[in-house]
Amino acid sequence: MANLPEVWLRGPLDGYPPLLMPVAHALLQAREDIERLVNTVPADVVWKRPGRAASVGFHVLHTGGSLERLATYARGEALTPAQVQALKDERTAETRGGPLADTAAQTIAVIDAVLAQLRATPPETLLDRRMVGRGELPSTVIGLLMHLAEHTTRHVGQAMTTALVFEGHRGIGD
Repeated sequence: MANLPEVWLRGPLDGYPPLLMPVAHALLQAREDIERLVNTVPADVVWKRPGRAASVGFHVLHTGGSLERLATYARGEALTPAQVQALKDERTAETRGGPLADTAAQTIAVIDAVLAQLRATPPETLLDRRMVGRGELPSTVIGLLMHLAEHTTRHVGQAMTTALVFEGHRGIGD
């Protein structure tokens, strides 16, 4: 992994619709970056908040939760009560803590499920309308899928940057 170029520079991925290849690349890159965080961030800083910034653990947790919610909307489904509760629980996750490996494993499982959803998404549905949230804001399948990719990369990048704030944690983003 360390010697490979970023996922998007490794070429096309088998089994993904061409228009969704950038989404798959972004999710696979996020997966690798999360695995790197698990292997480099010491347990005593996982849930620490430097200044007012969110913790590494929060960003990894929120990545999985938001991916699951956005993928649900992309399928044209409403959130389940469990998903709504999980969103509420994200706000207090830093007080509960827990090993980064456990949080990362849950998020990686969601990434893998979303990757399977991408493979199964018929290209002719990409412009289908989808409603988002309680306010039922308008989007499309491709709009939701692109947003879940950028939202994921944003939070994983923030987790990596937060990890670098703590002294002695060099090499996380290499």
